[in-house]
Amino acid sequence: MKKRILSGMRPTGPLHLGHLFGALTNWVMLQKEYECFFMVADWHALMSEYEDPSKLSEHTIECAAGWIASGIDPEKSTIFIQSHVKEHLELYMIFSDFVPLGWLERCPTYKEQLRELSTRHLHTYGFLGYPVLQAADILLYRASAVPVGKDQLPHLELTNDIAGKFNTLYGKTFSQIKPVLTKVPKLLGVDGRKMSKSYGNFIALGDSEKAIKEKCAQMFTDPKRIKLSDKGHPDECNLYSYYNLLRSESAAGVYDYCTKAGRGCTECKRDLASVVSDYLAGIRAKREKLLKNKSKIRDILEHGAKRARKVASETMTEVKKAVGLT
Repeated sequence: MKKRILSGMRPTGPLHLGHLFGALTNWVMLQKEYECFFMVADWHALMSEYEDPSKLSEHTIECAAGWIASGIDPEKSTIFIQSHVKEHLELYMIFSDFVPLGWLERCPTYKEQLRELSTRHLHTYGFLGYPVLQAADILLYRASAVPVGKDQLPHLELTNDIAGKFNTLYGKTFSQIKPVLTKVPKLLGVDGRKMSKSYGNFIALGDSEKAIKEKCAQMFTDPKRIKLSDKGHPDECNLYSYYNLLRSESAAGVYDYCTKAGRGCTECKRDLASVVSDYLAGIRAKREKLLKNKSKIRDILEHGAKRARKVASETMTEVKKAVGLT
């Protein structure tokens, strides 16, 4: 039998290039080797979007459409909505009874999220406990591994700590989870900061050719190149990182003319817009076709939820017996 992985995304806005290269491209490859459970994490989204959840349902459908358009195959992988499987909250509740507050307050990803979402009111009980829900998400499916970047390793360590404490209190139930380390490429937003939905500095998978041109025109470039005659430093320029990541045939030429001051940054931005638009054309077309038939997406998600509930209920039967809930 294939080993199992669990991963997910919060439906808090449009999927963008950061999602594509930071997760989705890797997920597509993992389908060949693992039994994959991919979760639209709407409970996690509500933790940060509780003040205005009006677009949560819309973003949930769009998230699933973006995954499928990017290569996630519903025949190979289980795609489902987190809140459609009640066992997530059941296991979360049990874990919440014994997880020390200190474990959560020291969690670096919690602190990072507070900084990144500083305009939201997130000093809440729910948001503090989101790593506990993440642990429940993973352990509920008896995942043997989770695809993560190095910056997410502390959270996986916390998941293993929670599993270990449960085993100590109630008997051996959960196994330790191993990371499938994903090399997350350096891809900054158009303003030179981390690409994030919170900052609004992303290029979305569904952006039109016109929108991509407008965003590329705003991109932060080599700060050392002041005049057209100044030689550029492509290794320090955000534009070149896009060319390189998209494996554009023109990347070598860009490097050459940039270091020799052969062309200006404005022209380079125009060319990049075409490269990005061409790269996303197939995904954009598939996504648009899927979104014209949202009932089909809902069917895929419901079918996935049934498969997920089967595994989750088996785990919770064992957990409830271990803790005396019969």
